[in-house]
Amino acid sequence: MRVLLIGANGYLGRFVADRLLADPAVQLTALGRGDDADVRFDLASGSPGALTRFLDAVHPGVVINCAGAIRGGARELTRHNTVAVATICEALRRSGCGARLVQIGCGAEYGPSQPGSSTAEDAVPRPGGPYGVSKLAATELVLGSGLDAVVLRVFSPAGPGTPAGSPLGRLAEALRRAMQASDGELKLGGLGVQRDFVDVRDVARAVHAASLSAAQGVINIGSGRAVRLRDAAAVLARVAGYGGTLHELDGPPGPMRPTIGHPRSEPEHPAPVAYPYPDGCGSWQQADVRTARDRLGWRPRISLEESLADIWMEAACRI
Repeated sequence: MRVLLIGANGYLGRFVADRLLADPAVQLTALGRGDDADVRFDLASGSPGALTRFLDAVHPGVVINCAGAIRGGARELTRHNTVAVATICEALRRSGCGARLVQIGCGAEYGPSQPGSSTAEDAVPRPGGPYGVSKLAATELVLGSGLDAVVLRVFSPAGPGTPAGSPLGRLAEALRRAMQASDGELKLGGLGVQRDFVDVRDVARAVHAASLSAAQGVINIGSGRAVRLRDAAAVLARVAGYGGTLHELDGPPGPMRPTIGHPRSEPEHPAPVAYPYPDGCGSWQQADVRTARDRLGWRPRISLEESLADIWMEAACRI
């Protein structure tokens, strides 16, 4: 099976590439903007015609799109998350390869949900920020393209390679700094949100399964369990062997609330900072993952504790 992987050098793409390369039946080609890609191509600025010519030459059976942007203004997010997907869909429609498309979506497309509820694929999406809007627009383009396509809505990925600027990455970095300074108290803020964390290696397994399946439409990929960020912080402290006290700063979530990692020596009234979970999903997200089980034969295998241990291992090795 010839597979074209777009975004192979990204956070999720690296693990998807590893998973596919472990399958002897897969012949993998990586397309992206970086020098390490087999073929360099910028989806945000490249033409559908140029991509069509490449598809006709390589003739993949499956195209997997892991590319995109998670930060930036609305214009940049639209270019990399929506316009890029429009280019892929148009190129696939023009091409004679007949490839199946596996698009990586995200839980932010749903927006806020009712605490205690599980969000299924038939929920009406109401994204609360430009990132979710740009990803939802991409999903709608894929679903309306007429292609053999599936969209995997990945909730909150965790595990090795977690970006240092993400909430879990910032937690690990704050903990590392506290231990390095022998600080017996670590002040943390913004820990009241609850998210559905799923390990990136489990996500890669889901992508692999989707590429082999005939499933179409939207499929949620998550653990099926919401975890409060303060509980994740406690687990992270335990696996790190931190013997100090985690002190949660009081106050409702908002742009004025202190973020993760203010040490004891900082002033009582720090400067305004960004809320650490600006994904537009409110205080709660939990995926209903029954469709992934029924249509892909997929279940998450890796526990959050293992994911957090891998995040800590990378943070502890950082100089």
